[in-house]
Amino acid sequence: MSIQRMDHVGVVVGDLEAAVAFFLDLGMELEGRAPIEGQWVDRVSGLEGVRVDVAMLRTPDGHGRLELTTFHSPEAVSAAPQNAPGNTLGLRSIMFAVDDIDATIAALQSRGAELVGDVVQYQDSYRLCYVRGPEGIIVALAEQLG
Repeated sequence: MSIQRMDHVGVVVGDLEAAVAFFLDLGMELEGRAPIEGQWVDRVSGLEGVRVDVAMLRTPDGHGRLELTTFHSPEAVSAAPQNAPGNTLGLRSIMFAVDDIDATIAALQSRGAELVGDVVQYQDSYRLCYVRGPEGIIVALAEQLG
């Protein structure tokens, strides 16, 4: 037994439109959107009365996918603390390779994203940073040098 691939990362958001716009600005492509409800989703999620809207996005190379979900019912539950720092247990960031880190940061900041720390250079290999996007999601950016 072994895995075949990582299919996608799922993120629950309050404002689906803002989250989709943020990741489109980052360069992801919208694969599709759909409302989802029914007994099958209740059973697989362990929740009752699930009604959600889902947007599936993919990276330009087609290998990475991100599922953004907003809950209409049951009501979404906030994680604590809100805008958790990078050393909080659990999923903390999603990293993307970008071709121009400065232009990417500028585009994301126009959508309200905030730089978490500084843009730093790691040896002669990468320029790296963390940006906090919608719902407090930390997005890591890496620009390969050379």
